[in-house]
Amino acid sequence: MEAVVYNIKGEDTGRKVVLNDKVFGLDLNEGNAKHTVYLSVKQYLGNQRQGTHKSKERSEVSGSTRKLGRQKGGGGARRGDINSPLLRGGGTVFGPRPRDYRSKLNKKMKALARKIALTSKAAEGQIFVVENFTFDAPKTKSYMAIAKAFNLDEKKVLLVMNGVDRNVLLSVRNVPNALMMQAIDLNTYALLNNDAILVTEDSVAVINEF
Repeated sequence: MEAVVYNIKGEDTGRKVVLNDKVFGLDLNEGNAKHTVYLSVKQYLGNQRQGTHKSKERSEVSGSTRKLGRQKGGGGARRGDINSPLLRGGGTVFGPRPRDYRSKLNKKMKALARKIALTSKAAEGQIFVVENFTFDAPKTKSYMAIAKAFNLDEKKVLLVMNGVDRNVLLSVRNVPNALMMQAIDLNTYALLNNDAILVTEDSVAVINEF
């Protein structure tokens, strides 16, 4: 599979790069492709959670443990002390407790899910290869000029570079619907959570080795 190389003005440079069919040309109907992607995304999102949520239960609420009324004949529920969940300011019933949401997924399955995501984006025409570039100074306007050249200024865009370019990173950082990542750090969620992917020419060689 080949892809056209564009310049930062969105113009065809007349050159093409080879995209590895083992990464960009998988059969999406073979095996459990969707389930593999689901497991990878689930693991990624779960690993981002802190899991520090907590609400106070009946035994943890500050309040007297004196019984409010007699057991029978009061015309109401047997609610016990003021910490009862039935009363305002009482404890929470079965409230959230701290827990670990992290899960494990073997490397081969994570790598396969990433390839499936890349294949899906390539099939939908959402991957654009742009020649290597840098900015003289960090300016959001410089990045927006590139996005507009590809008609992506209103879409969520993932910019993939081979390494960290400080000026480009600072230029992209202030754009709400744009994200910059190194090719080596790509993951399934980041690939699927964007409308288009701008890949620099140098990054293609790294991605082809996935």
